[in-house]
Amino acid sequence: MKRSEINQVLRDATACFEANGWTLPPKPKWDVTDFGLGDFQQFGLTLVNLAEEPEYCEKLMYARQGQVTPAHTHHVKKEDIIARTGALTLRLWQGIPGECDGEPCTVNVCGEPVTLASGETITLQAGERVTLCPGTYHEFWVPVAEAIIGEVSTANDDANDNIFVNPDIGRFPEIDEDEPPLLRLLSDQ
Repeated sequence: MKRSEINQVLRDATACFEANGWTLPPKPKWDVTDFGLGDFQQFGLTLVNLAEEPEYCEKLMYARQGQVTPAHTHHVKKEDIIARTGALTLRLWQGIPGECDGEPCTVNVCGEPVTLASGETITLQAGERVTLCPGTYHEFWVPVAEAIIGEVSTANDDANDNIFVNPDIGRFPEIDEDEPPLLRLLSDQ
């Protein structure tokens, strides 16, 4: 990704957070990723770590229509994914996508169990949440122009806990420094 593209995404995300009344902490930890696929418009996500403690993590994410967070699960992390503004669509599998399609997949939506067939989607409206346990594969996108997504989870370890279906996925993008950074990203540290 070009640094100029990252800087613009940071401006867009900040404007969306401010327009929706989200005040960020004084020194938020930002992350902008194309998952190493080189196509942020199709595979992109902007994240802000609000709290990162040994026991738990809280994030805000910003996504635009057309961007997909690729199918993945976690070794350890249990997470609630929350539609904070707009809407959020998730495709869920109770096992490896392609190997378990059609099999039952049960998740809690707003604290209540919901069973769907692996490979089906659910759409959350603003304020709704889904709880995902390790082993539940998920990909997600926003069916609206832009949205804010929340995540509250057990400890976060992006370097070791993500299991992507696509083996070509990388967690952080390669950056072409075509202009100075607006701010430091997690991958710049």
